[in-house]
Amino acid sequence: MSESRAGTRLATRSLAVAVLALLAACVSAPVQEMSDARQAIQAAEEAGAATHSPELLGDAKRLLTSAERKLQREAYASARQDAREARRRAAEALEATRSGED
Repeated sequence: MSESRAGTRLATRSLAVAVLALLAACVSAPVQEMSDARQAIQAAEEAGAATHSPELLGDAKRLLTSAERKLQREAYASARQDAREARRRAAEALEATRSGED
């Protein structure tokens, strides 16, 4: 076998492994995203977002609840999307709370 052919096979196998790893990440439970959302909500609550940014905090909580339901149904991609959006909304609530305290 020539060196170029061996190199091509190695590259093809490496690409296949990378694609499989990416697919596995997409279909696995969004554990990290759920944790990130919970922590962001907790930080916003501790900063007083329930008083200063109740709508954003409420949105974040609703999205997290939605993500938890989807996780139970093994709708991982949709759960991941909701969890990421919950984290984003909680971060907005925290920022709004902090800027309102100045």
